[in-house]
Amino acid sequence: MIKKRIYAIFPILAIVCTMLAGCGSDGLDPKNPVAITMWHNYGGQMQSTMDSLVDEFNNTIGREKGIIVNVTAISAFKDVETNLQLIANGDPGAPEMPDITVAYPKTAMFLQSEGLLAPLDELFTKEELNTYLPEFIAEGRLSDGQLYVFPIAKSTEVLFVNQTLFERFAADTGVTMDSLATFEGIAEAAVQYTEWSGGAAFYTADSWFNIAMVGAVQKGAAFVEENRLRTDLPSFKNLWTLASETAAQGGFAMSDSYSSDLSKTGEIICSTGSTAGILFYGESVTYPDNTIEAVEYTVLPYPTFVSGSKVALQRGAGMVIAKSTSVKEYAAALFLKWVTQPEQNMRFVSSTGYLPVTKEAFESNMTAEIEKVENANIRRLLTAAIKMYDEYSFIVAPNYEQYDTMSKAFESAFKQSMREARERVDGGEEIDAVTGALYSVFMK
Repeated sequence: MIKKRIYAIFPILAIVCTMLAGCGSDGLDPKNPVAITMWHNYGGQMQSTMDSLVDEFNNTIGREKGIIVNVTAISAFKDVETNLQLIANGDPGAPEMPDITVAYPKTAMFLQSEGLLAPLDELFTKEELNTYLPEFIAEGRLSDGQLYVFPIAKSTEVLFVNQTLFERFAADTGVTMDSLATFEGIAEAAVQYTEWSGGAAFYTADSWFNIAMVGAVQKGAAFVEENRLRTDLPSFKNLWTLASETAAQGGFAMSDSYSSDLSKTGEIICSTGSTAGILFYGESVTYPDNTIEAVEYTVLPYPTFVSGSKVALQRGAGMVIAKSTSVKEYAAALFLKWVTQPEQNMRFVSSTGYLPVTKEAFESNMTAEIEKVENANIRRLLTAAIKMYDEYSFIVAPNYEQYDTMSKAFESAFKQSMREARERVDGGEEIDAVTGALYSVFMK
């Protein structure tokens, strides 16, 4: 708290100078400002907030130092990727490389391979990087060990629960919210819910692959090993048994739709998904007969497997800086340092479901934000995020081309097996026989 008060009384420029090694010897000239171009794909509230932050930077730090940040918002990330691919390939019709652009690590890989990115370890001191969550920094390091993707906003996965519908179920069955802390507890509750509701599903996941990957780490192993998936691990066999037996009885929904879509129609009441999806849950359920019911949600930390450690996945795009002149690179880094400071960063993420990237923001600013944010779902999300920051370790997904192919193939095959389990049990076959046979097929 004292540290925060000290920051508040310093002029903005003084703060940024202390953030940046060698402030005053950067080659910038306020009389001849350098223009920095930035691409991003933020929409809605994130876009308007980023626009406001850029204006503030340009009118304060930028004016004092001689920097003008010009933003181009691109509607979809796939369009950003397409343009960056054209640039990397040297296509004659490619646009000019922006000085700063939003990018995932996999996108940064091909840019770096063409020598288009500036190594950020040369633009940030170790002391500066230590103020950010180490897991968030680690995700931006590529195969050469250097940092290229700088964290701006991150997400993790949490458990969303329709509290209104859950309380009715709990009142009749005695199932408690505490039982949802583990995947085994969720499975047990799901079977009871299906019986209680007359056949409705209880839970789904936006990514079963993430559950398999994170579940393995919770148990001390790695699910992804080079170019293969460790489906031979006991943790995966446990997930398979848990998911297939529950899905076969109707407790788990295996859908290609987002969990928020199923929740808004009352098809499920519990799901794991990205914190960034919080705004899609809304405040009501529309049932098949078109009746609408107001509901409240609870947001809980990501579940663990029984006897597993508290581990969750973190992910999200960051920003990369183009390799250009030392002055432009310096100016671009200065903007990224400023925009990710706790006050600015919380303004950017607090109404979106994304998480800030510095330790100070988690330890001080988020608590204050909870007291003033108007959206009840966001308040509950921030509360769960703080608890996870205190108690969980975060892992990053592997970063190579084959990973995406493997994860998509797994997701499709896993869901199909679970659907088939449900169909065959509905057709009169025994659960154990069905799930065992499907497991043998899946493992071939």
